[in-house]
Amino acid sequence: MFRPATTKVAESSLDGLYVIRTSVKPDVMDGDTVVSTYKSLSRVERAFCSLKTVDLHIRPIYHSNDDRIRSHVFLCVLAYYVECHMRESLRAVLFEDEDRAAAQQERSSVVGKAVRSASAKSKDGMRTTDAGLRVQSFQSVLADLATLCRHVVRSRSIDRRHTQLTESTPQQRRYLELLNATA
Repeated sequence: MFRPATTKVAESSLDGLYVIRTSVKPDVMDGDTVVSTYKSLSRVERAFCSLKTVDLHIRPIYHSNDDRIRSHVFLCVLAYYVECHMRESLRAVLFEDEDRAAAQQERSSVVGKAVRSASAKSKDGMRTTDAGLRVQSFQSVLADLATLCRHVVRSRSIDRRHTQLTESTPQQRRYLELLNATA
């Protein structure tokens, strides 16, 4: 496509910058809010990445029935919804910033580099929580919780059954407490 030289000059003046164009009126949403809203789209992109690869490992499944397709999509979204709530509840033991408001205040501008709060930096450096528990990734927490088991032993000769739960560690008890669950 042919572009006049003046357009190339005008475009080159924007090199290294990104421009956001919106139809929203300035009295409805100021510039910083527009940029913040645009940047929040990265959460949606991370959600799709999480669904497909990192956390949930939802692989392509080929359905030929519309009801099955809708059901599959519903279950994927539901799984991601549960994951989001788990991450929020477990924030204290994850490498996540618990004090987002403090981090926002330390940031020079909405287009500036994201800054972690002092408490998050401390948690990253010490790799422990204030309570002395290990700080972990979400995947590590899931793997740790996956070691909790319920064993059921049945004896046919005396028609009895014995159930035993594995004993949870202090770390696992804290995860369950944060999730409002019981072992």
